[in-house]
Amino acid sequence: MLKTKLSFRFAVSASAVAALFAVSLIEPAYAQERKSIRWATSSVDSYGYKVAASMVKIVEEALGGQYTVTVNPYPSTTGAMKAAMDGTGEIGYTADVGMTQLYAGEGGFKGYQAAKGKLVHTWYAYPMESFMAVAAKDAGKYKCWGDFSGKPVFFTTAGFMNWLNFQRIYKTLGYQFKHVQIDPKSQTDALQAGTIAGSVAYTTAGRSLAPYWKETEVRMDVKVINPCPQEVSKLKAAGLAVVDVNPKEAFSKDVGVQQIQGVPILFAYNVRQDMPEEVVYKMVSAFDKNKDKLAAADPGFTPMAKDFVGMQVQGINANPDIPVHPGLARFLKERKAWNDKWKIAK
Repeated sequence: MLKTKLSFRFAVSASAVAALFAVSLIEPAYAQERKSIRWATSSVDSYGYKVAASMVKIVEEALGGQYTVTVNPYPSTTGAMKAAMDGTGEIGYTADVGMTQLYAGEGGFKGYQAAKGKLVHTWYAYPMESFMAVAAKDAGKYKCWGDFSGKPVFFTTAGFMNWLNFQRIYKTLGYQFKHVQIDPKSQTDALQAGTIAGSVAYTTAGRSLAPYWKETEVRMDVKVINPCPQEVSKLKAAGLAVVDVNPKEAFSKDVGVQQIQGVPILFAYNVRQDMPEEVVYKMVSAFDKNKDKLAAADPGFTPMAKDFVGMQVQGINANPDIPVHPGLARFLKERKAWNDKWKIAK
């Protein structure tokens, strides 16, 4: 009888082990079937990271569950671009000004050689507007952007696209760019202590503030310093736009101006040319289909929702010599928005 019970227990144990072994084989096999897309963004306190995290589900559903999408933050937008181009990511956070510097081999891309391939035009998502702000107690010291020339300023994190944008602005205006690198979370303390004279702020689509800027305006009073008329004229003469932003749409407090004047840039999530055409086509099509949902979830997507195709055209036209991913090209051709002067990435 004892022998029978032992035999039964052994048989049950063997079956359990066999079942467990079978399951362990199935799970890795399933994991192997799902390919990985690593979405490289700027740091976790940035707008780029915040919205990328909310778009993962759209991409995974669009690709039929065949891909697992993970959002990987990097210290800067430039770092995210390089991650995608060096093969530690597939989608790279960028902007028109970053794409310009990449293909010109300037700034953070001077001497840089992409290990896997350069980013190409893929998907343009929202505009941002860069401008200057100071502690309210110091606002009387500054009348124009030229008053910050040579003074210590936090131009957003080094390598961010708004940082590059103000480099471009200062170069156009002939000002001295003196950047002080700080942790964005310490911005309030730096402004109050006078460690920095001012700090560059930015809105998305004239409305959404970056998370760290929302924290700053809760903790202290700030004032916006607009460019003077002669500075606006010089920027426009150089081909840079200067747009108005309603401060009541962006800030919860009075910032001292009726209209904020900022210089816009257009942000994108671009990929290398070796990303399969079908993947990019489905991804872009899904964002177009869900554009109203995205805008309802975050107002930064409002301009894209109003004219999705037009924003893609605008992004390409900002750097018309840069190749367009075949997936985006297919999407635009179907909507009669393709320009034969553009190049399709090979």
